[in-house]
Amino acid sequence: MADKQHIMIVEARFYEDISEHLLNGAVDALSEAGMSYERFIVPGALEIPAVVKLGYESGKFDAYIALGCVIRGETSHYNIVAVESARGLMDLALEHSLAIGNCILTCDTREQAIARADPENKNKGSAAVSAVLALLNIKEQLGFFHE
Repeated sequence: MADKQHIMIVEARFYEDISEHLLNGAVDALSEAGMSYERFIVPGALEIPAVVKLGYESGKFDAYIALGCVIRGETSHYNIVAVESARGLMDLALEHSLAIGNCILTCDTREQAIARADPENKNKGSAAVSAVLALLNIKEQLGFFHE
């Protein structure tokens, strides 16, 4: 890739223990890839796309990592949060050709979320970084980065 990439991490802390696992996995993977990052904390998953858009508009970031968790509850609110946060990120990615690693977990139970978030288990925070690396490589192949 062109130069050292600078990544924006937007982390929803609604489920702090799960978010911490996701963050640890992502930060380890970013460090291994030699990338710098800045972390921004929001209350919940619905706020993530708005902050990613602000990051894009700032011009400071090469890619974005969205970290959070939505666990199904007794009402339909789960569906709104899961769908709208994903839609917001996808709209930004498509409209502005952004490399976004979407790691907003959508799970039926807390146990499922912990298994997916834990760096010693499924390590989805690291998987989001892998997605961003792949997208950045494709952008470079297509000439998006110039010296």
